[in-house]
Amino acid sequence: MKKNRSGFLLLLLMFVLLFTSCGKHVQRHNKTVFRYNESKGIASLDPAYANNQTKIWPVNQLFNGLVQLDEQLIVKPCIASFWEISDDGLRYLFHLRNDVYFHDHPLFPDSTGRKVIADDFVFSLKRIASSATASPGSWVLNTVARDSLNGELAIVAVDPETLEITLKKPFQSFLSMLSMPYCSVVPHEILAHFGKEFRANPVGTGPFVFKIWKEGEKLVLVKNDRYFEQDGFGNKLPFLDAVAITFIKDKQSEFLEFVKGNLDFITGVHASYKDEILTRDGTLSKKYVGKISMSLHPYLNTEYLAFMVDSAKLDSGQQVVLDKNVRKAINYGFDRKKMMAYMRNNIGIAASSGFVPKGLPSFLDSLPKGFYYDPDLAASYLRKAGYPDGAGMPVIKLTTNSDYLDLCEYIQHELANIGIPIEIEVGTGATFREMVSNSKLAFFRGSWIADYADAQNYLSLFYSKNHSPNGPNYTHFSNVKYDELYERAIQTQDDSLRWNYYRKLDEMIIDEAIVVPLYYDMVVRFSQNSIRQLGSNAMNLLSLKKVQKSNDTHSR
Repeated sequence: MKKNRSGFLLLLLMFVLLFTSCGKHVQRHNKTVFRYNESKGIASLDPAYANNQTKIWPVNQLFNGLVQLDEQLIVKPCIASFWEISDDGLRYLFHLRNDVYFHDHPLFPDSTGRKVIADDFVFSLKRIASSATASPGSWVLNTVARDSLNGELAIVAVDPETLEITLKKPFQSFLSMLSMPYCSVVPHEILAHFGKEFRANPVGTGPFVFKIWKEGEKLVLVKNDRYFEQDGFGNKLPFLDAVAITFIKDKQSEFLEFVKGNLDFITGVHASYKDEILTRDGTLSKKYVGKISMSLHPYLNTEYLAFMVDSAKLDSGQQVVLDKNVRKAINYGFDRKKMMAYMRNNIGIAASSGFVPKGLPSFLDSLPKGFYYDPDLAASYLRKAGYPDGAGMPVIKLTTNSDYLDLCEYIQHELANIGIPIEIEVGTGATFREMVSNSKLAFFRGSWIADYADAQNYLSLFYSKNHSPNGPNYTHFSNVKYDELYERAIQTQDDSLRWNYYRKLDEMIIDEAIVVPLYYDMVVRFSQNSIRQLGSNAMNLLSLKKVQKSNDTHSR
């Protein structure tokens, strides 16, 4: 009898343990964790240094600014509930919300995050403009006026809930630029404590709070229970409990983790798996239909080749690219549509208009006419340049990096058919970028991803006052008429008139054949069917505050 009672107690204990274990298991699996991979790694979580997508994505979850962009790239309120702009376009008055708090942190009194006030934006914006910070985003505030006595930026807290910014001259892109992560608000006392190590100890106001970062292994952000935004139905954001980012370097391994369900989302199409997941016409392969979701959206990214047109920067052997007829022959000498079908599975749009891509409000209705495939026209331009059928033409060196070698080899082959000899040189990442920036290349591959949602961002690449290395004009194009129209455009407050100027500027770039537009990229995203409301926009921003996820069976 005693023996039976002991057996009963043992059985009861096992049942309790099993029930408790199952209870913990259910609780764990009810947590919704959004998982993605960052193959290139993350160097910093400080918004002052968020100059590429790898940094911008996590920073966007941790921080907020005065304004933000919606999926149509329209500037919307964020910490600023509304703003006023003076009639002359110089004075911006931002009225702040009174319910925004920094994330809780032990360095705050009672470890509770304090309310954000206008002085926090004065500190944060002046910080990115300071040479001591060395932020790559300091240029964002170049249009802000300075005090004539002390040289301080004209950024002033009128009162705790009102911020005033005064510009030197009207600049219609300014609001859009303020949506960039550089302009996020940060707490001065936390920065004073951590200094440069704020990069790994970020404190913001965003929908998610920094939890842990094992560099090269995993980054975890958790839900901010005091976040101030709601969705359109009045539901408190965010919906996810956490965000987990891994750092698998190999893109094929990343894809396999996604297929196994260990990642919720991947973006882009890498050569290692593009033919596995996509058909030739750019649709989802049959084996994945119904298993994962795919979305496509215009991307503000123009892939192109560019010519150095500054004779002082070219050796005698490469002076041939100074001839506009040669540049036009190259532009008409290859089939962009065929290139996209065979080299990119039609993910992207063949660049048959100007340099500015689709997706911006100013270029939705009408696009300038660009280049197309016409070998006879290309041949006629070669004859005008004095190289009939390419006879006597010097070899043109085209420099690229390994990621775009296949495209360049395709163009090399196509141009050889009409007599244009191209020699391809492959540069490594850092070396290649340094050579472009310092004007050491006659013909080079480039891509321009918009920093902010205005065509001025693209057209600034051809403004003579932006010559590299002090600006993004890597071709050293100089044209008085272009400069005059550009300056007129950026100061024009009437949208329709300004957009008309933009189109004329784009037409001038094509007429001069300064670049060889290849294609306008597309945002392509693959996600698990458990993910809902993973929006997108033409800047490929990742915003997770509205994302919902069904029961997470892969949480760890």
